[in-house]
Amino acid sequence: MKLYFSIFILGISLIACNDYKNKDKVKPTVLVKKDVPLGKNDTITRSAPIINITDTTENSLYILCFKDSAINTIRLSEKLGIIYGQKIDGFLKKSKISPIGPPMAWYKSQKAPFFFEAGIPVAKKIAKLPKGAYYKKLGGTRVVVAHFHGPYEETVQAYQALKEWLADAHKKQNGASYEIYVDDPVDEKGNVKDPYKVQTDIVIPYK
Repeated sequence: MKLYFSIFILGISLIACNDYKNKDKVKPTVLVKKDVPLGKNDTITRSAPIINITDTTENSLYILCFKDSAINTIRLSEKLGIIYGQKIDGFLKKSKISPIGPPMAWYKSQKAPFFFEAGIPVAKKIAKLPKGAYYKKLGGTRVVVAHFHGPYEETVQAYQALKEWLADAHKKQNGASYEIYVDDPVDEKGNVKDPYKVQTDIVIPYK
């Protein structure tokens, strides 16, 4: 797991369109979660995100998790950085265990204050866990997944698309939704990637 992922996880640099076109000249600001639709007076213009929806079965996984809360988006990014980059990464290295999947997170709501679980899939369970850690078991549940490519603050559109899919299929959500951060939003040099080349999966279990 790359340490710098912890700094930028859930990241979206809040840079206007003109600045984004010259991103090599602009230092990214604090990266935050912002799952709200664009307002009527928002002058930012850019390509629409790419959202592909898949109906599938949840993979069978053990997720090494920590639970926490954050009063705002800044604290959320900081705490996720600590969980992914220090607590989990440090434990896995000490235990000589490699993660078998990308970071994941569950949110009780998309608005502050945030109550969340953050974790990494692992190949096997270790009996002695660090303080506050626990395993979350996934597997066998039917899920609908939105494969999202675009600025992270627009993932609200993926949630809306999933809710519309459930309504059209006459299905009901059956458990907490979660996010899988498939791609690292920064490259090996620490530069923020084109958000349209970064994939985030939003997953909703249903019945």
